[in-house]
Amino acid sequence: MYQQMTLVGNLGSDPEMRYTPSGVPVTTFSLAVSKSWTTQDGQRQDKTTWFRITAWRAQAETCSKYLSKGRQVLVVGELEEARIWTDKEGNPRVSLEVTAQVVRFLGTRADSMGGSSGPSVQENNSEVGAEEDIPF
Repeated sequence: MYQQMTLVGNLGSDPEMRYTPSGVPVTTFSLAVSKSWTTQDGQRQDKTTWFRITAWRAQAETCSKYLSKGRQVLVVGELEEARIWTDKEGNPRVSLEVTAQVVRFLGTRADSMGGSSGPSVQENNSEVGAEEDIPF
C-alpha cells in the first residue's frame, strides 16, 4: 500500500536541525495549513490544521538553511503518526506528523519577512512560465 499527502502552508516556527548518532541530518518544523470559507448565513469561518514535518539528509540541510518562520512551502510526504495530547486548558489536541519526500519553497524569503530586502530564494519550476506567457 501507498499513501501520500500534499500540503501547502506556512512555517509556524524556524526549522530545527539536528543529527542522528550516525551523522544523518534531520530537520523538523511546524506547518500551518489554513482554509477559509463563508457559511450560508454569511459568516466567515477559518480553520488551521498544524502538521509536524520531518525532512532528512540533503533536504534537511536545505530546509534548515533557507526556511524561516512564516515562509510558505509545499510539502509532499507520508503521514507517519497522529498523536493525541491535551493542551494547558485541558482541550484534546492532535499532532499530525509527516515525513517529507518533497519540499518546494513558495514565494520568496522577503515575503515571509514582510519586506523586500534581503536575499530571495525560490525553487525553479520550469512548468510555470512568465505572466506574459498566460494566454488570458
